[in-house]
Amino acid sequence: MTTPPRKSEAKAQDVLKALTRHQAHHEISIIKLSEPITNYAAHEPRQRNSDASSLEGPTPAGLEADLAHYSELFSKLRFSYVEQVTKEKFIRAIVGDPPLIVSMRENLALEKQNLEAKAELKNLKQEVASMVEDLERKARELCQIYKNVQLETARLEELPMKVHGLQAQVAELKSSRATADSNPNMNLPLTKTKQLVSRRQAEQQEVTRELEALQSKLPRKRKEAERLEAELGPLETKRQNSRAAAREAKRRKEAALGGVGDDLEQRARWWRASESILSQLLDTKS
Repeated sequence: MTTPPRKSEAKAQDVLKALTRHQAHHEISIIKLSEPITNYAAHEPRQRNSDASSLEGPTPAGLEADLAHYSELFSKLRFSYVEQVTKEKFIRAIVGDPPLIVSMRENLALEKQNLEAKAELKNLKQEVASMVEDLERKARELCQIYKNVQLETARLEELPMKVHGLQAQVAELKSSRATADSNPNMNLPLTKTKQLVSRRQAEQQEVTRELEALQSKLPRKRKEAERLEAELGPLETKRQNSRAAAREAKRRKEAALGGVGDDLEQRARWWRASESILSQLLDTKS
């Protein structure tokens, strides 16, 4: 069963808030990790000046330089300590009463113990080096994981805006679908839609062919129309003359007397018949 969009969005926002609170209380940065070193260095009576590391803004490279520097100081300090302790023991052995005399057997036993202690120390150093390598590898992995978490957090912060945009698109698609429901062709399956598109394309091609045929006939029809207009000119002139003659005949008939009037009457009838024939001819031509 799918979770409603609003519940999913609320859940994502809750996760984002919880993650933000966790990061605020457990901030991890190179500055936080270097605080023990910087605090210790601040209380030292003498501080070294190094271009590789700055206590105000420590960096991974600077911390590595500090580590190498402190390792070198520790080695020198250890050598000085061993040298000082050895001198002190030797002097006490000489000036003691009675003086401490060490035999060859005791020297061999001490040398043997020293070799065993060196071998054990070497093993311990190897174990420590292996542990350091594992810690560095895990630190790099954790750093990569932390970067991925930050990236996913940024994406999660952008998620609500994208969700709102997608919801707006869904609402728009629903409204367009509601308007498309009135047209049954918009709800056809894919196969019938392809068939309808093919049929409409065939009809469009047929209309295009008919239009091209009509366009090819257009110059001939235009010339024929011009010829008919040229023939219509004289007929129109005759028609006007016939009307004028008919009016003149009517006028003479009204003014004439006797047989002259009958003659005009016949002529008028003849003109009317001619006018009717010409009118029919002109209507047919047009």
